[in-house]
Amino acid sequence: MPFDGLGLAPNLLRAVRDMGFTEPTPIQREAIPVALEGRDLIGLAQTGTGKTAAFLLPILQRLLSGPRGHTRALILTPTRELALQADEFLRGFARYTPVRGAPVFGGVGFQPQEQALRGGAEIITATPGRLLDHMERGNTRFDQLEVLVVDEADRMMDMGFLPDLQRILSRLPRRRQTLLFSATMPPEILRLTGRILQDPVTVQIGERSAPAEGVTHAVYPVAAYLKTPLLLALLRRGGMESVLVFTRTKHRADRLARALQGEGFRVAAIHSNRSQSQRVAALEGFRERRYHILVATDIAARGIDVENISHVINYDVPNMPEDYVNRIGRTARARAIGDAYSFVSPEEENDMRHIEQVLGEDLPRLTLPDFDYQASPPPRAPGGGRPGFASRGGGRRSGGYGGRGGGRPQRGRGGGRHQRGHSFSFQQGPRYVR
Repeated sequence: MPFDGLGLAPNLLRAVRDMGFTEPTPIQREAIPVALEGRDLIGLAQTGTGKTAAFLLPILQRLLSGPRGHTRALILTPTRELALQADEFLRGFARYTPVRGAPVFGGVGFQPQEQALRGGAEIITATPGRLLDHMERGNTRFDQLEVLVVDEADRMMDMGFLPDLQRILSRLPRRRQTLLFSATMPPEILRLTGRILQDPVTVQIGERSAPAEGVTHAVYPVAAYLKTPLLLALLRRGGMESVLVFTRTKHRADRLARALQGEGFRVAAIHSNRSQSQRVAALEGFRERRYHILVATDIAARGIDVENISHVINYDVPNMPEDYVNRIGRTARARAIGDAYSFVSPEEENDMRHIEQVLGEDLPRLTLPDFDYQASPPPRAPGGGRPGFASRGGGRRSGGYGGRGGGRPQRGRGGGRHQRGHSFSFQQGPRYVR
């Protein structure tokens, strides 16, 4: 079904065409008609499947008629990047309408946001913390609010926004349409939906906690202190056009970015400690290919909307399977293809096994030819620690991931392809540390 079969107004269809969209994604095809009817909605779909348009287009259609100069729709997102992304799509879809929108988030000055809020921007896209600041200053009026969107609800819970969200909800009109979108549905989200939605329609695209189609998975067992050398070896083999690397902490992201820069790679880092201008510059540079590599943390992940990311690398294994799904959702967006590699130290094997259990498959274990898995750990720094990156278990070396330099890549029972930049020929072999 094309977009013109969804019941959208002609001026919205014109904007959709101008933006290069020809056919709705499954979540758009299922959610837009429900939202146009005014029903409350729970939308469950993987990251990168088009959820933003699924709620923006019905909101714009609703706001084409009715009063101007009042905030009539509120979109809550967990990160600044997502707020900017939604506002960018809003401006594109609303170009042939009188509807105005404004983003509200931290890290920038209050005055322009205060002017937009007091001036009656019809659609506000906001992060919870900054919105509460404006609410406490008396800058907001929601008495004519008609639609509330809670976007990336699972990530909002992960980031501890539930108390802020509850405070915001307590000050909104009870009679409204509520649209909740999420990649996963943990128990706390289910409890929240029971409190804030009325007889909702649930639209679920794909399996919960399932990765995007088109992603090729591979696991590289490696000692923690060899992760950076392994990453450098993979990068130097070529064929990795645009690489997103995830680390566990902000500190590790900065250190890894500096290490890669020191080896001559064009790299930027993005995490919550970076200023808004730094985060925007990093994303724009990565999107425009001025940076070959972007190193990020999970908190920043949901706001990374960049096409044609060829590889996602889990430098650190995430604690939660949902985070794995969200990370690798940065590649293979909008039905594209991509590769997801995970570097797994012995201390991270339990987390990796949990991810595999949720995915319902054993991911192939690989070794990189000519890489020295038996290399000695770096010398201990004064004070007893080793320079470089420590693992969760303190960076101790395990003989379990010794391997042989120059060995052929092996895969386990999970099968799967391994492409883009590697011409590996697989051979059946035992799984590592299983």
